[in-house]
Amino acid sequence: MSVLQKNISDSPVARWSALILLSLLMFFAYMFFDVLSPLENLLATERGWTPGVFGTVGGSSYMLNVFGFLIIAGIILDKMGVRFTGLLAASIMVVGGAVKLYGISDAFSAGGFGYDFMSSFWTSFPPSAKMALLGFAIFGCGAEMAGITVSRAIVKWFAGKELAMAMGLEMAIARLGVFAIFRLSPAIADSFGSVVMPVAICGLLLCVGLLSFSVYALMDRKLDRQLSMAHNGSSEEDKFRVSDIGRLFTSRVFMIVALLCVLYYSSIFPFQRFATGMIQTRLAIDATSAAKIFSLFPIGAMALTPFIGAFIDFRGRAATMLIFGAALMCICHLIFAYATLTTSLTYITILLLGISFALVPAALWPSVPKIVESRYMGSAYALIFWIQNVGLFLVPSLFGWSLQKSNPGVAEQIQAGVTGVSYDYTYPLLIFAGFGVLAFMLGIWLKALNKKNNYGLEAPNVKK
Repeated sequence: MSVLQKNISDSPVARWSALILLSLLMFFAYMFFDVLSPLENLLATERGWTPGVFGTVGGSSYMLNVFGFLIIAGIILDKMGVRFTGLLAASIMVVGGAVKLYGISDAFSAGGFGYDFMSSFWTSFPPSAKMALLGFAIFGCGAEMAGITVSRAIVKWFAGKELAMAMGLEMAIARLGVFAIFRLSPAIADSFGSVVMPVAICGLLLCVGLLSFSVYALMDRKLDRQLSMAHNGSSEEDKFRVSDIGRLFTSRVFMIVALLCVLYYSSIFPFQRFATGMIQTRLAIDATSAAKIFSLFPIGAMALTPFIGAFIDFRGRAATMLIFGAALMCICHLIFAYATLTTSLTYITILLLGISFALVPAALWPSVPKIVESRYMGSAYALIFWIQNVGLFLVPSLFGWSLQKSNPGVAEQIQAGVTGVSYDYTYPLLIFAGFGVLAFMLGIWLKALNKKNNYGLEAPNVKK
């Protein structure tokens, strides 16, 4: 029996247990990402946040990553390994979550520490939003670092095995967090009469995520020892050179994948932040009911992603999945923009968007190891996340600005408590549909390059 066959990752129980521990970290991170998403109107009345403010705070989780932190995170991952980077990332998330919680708390709004400073500049932006923005930006650094670390760890445990299925299951568990928070956040806020308690609960769960990764780190240490023996004392992570990053910027196929990623995700995550308000307006229902309807969005993705991943593992066709997913996403946004929505049509469109959100991520992330070398895979994921973060940082503000500009005077009337006024979301939604068209075109280009250069994007992942 070879050394490789004795690795802990060859045990199905061990590698799937490792995956569950990794997934829990992202489950709680996704909950915190969207804890305020169903509470836009409540934040408008309690804290005076306009759609522009709400969108800017929503995009702030990507702010520091846009300005280079993610590139540094990728280098740390390739240099220091999964354990160190993951523990650092989870700790940063906890700190950022605590700052955001403080920013929206009654204690801060009543003149707590830092309130006077936050009130001294950018006076058009509420002090609570500025402090929340700072905390969310810190949290975002940890969350995106955790994302690339988890992706790298899954490749480490599942290379040559059920890689796409494993990544699909991890994404499904993470999206369960989105489903849960869209159901729970409005209900908790209503019960306690404030936006504070949902954020406090999710902040506590971030601490649980840190503990779950700590348990994973013990398993990872054992795997590293075995891999070190198999490589005569050196692991693949020791071979990374900073100069390898230049290879990524000059790789056409890699940059196409990265651009497709940013276009697609920029049409999904920012939409989540405004979807509750859009559904509430279009169907003339309350925020809690609207959030419950939209909570079905991740269900389609959550249910289908592992099965699509399994199909890609054993049958391939990842590039084709990317094309179909982008086209379906575009169609859904056009329906939201132009159709006369009914409750049934809203449910159907949200479920179709969830299917799209199963197709693209399940195909995209497992494709990265096929187009980059293992020694700088952490930096490859970091660069994709960085480019993605540029879009996720800018698009929420763009959407919020577009919503205000296409609805002059509405924000002021809502803040003043005027009834019977609402936003028209048509033009902002066309931004998302346009991103879908561009992503669809990149998918076609990627499939053509794969056919020409045989990257294996249409081939199965499982090695027989």
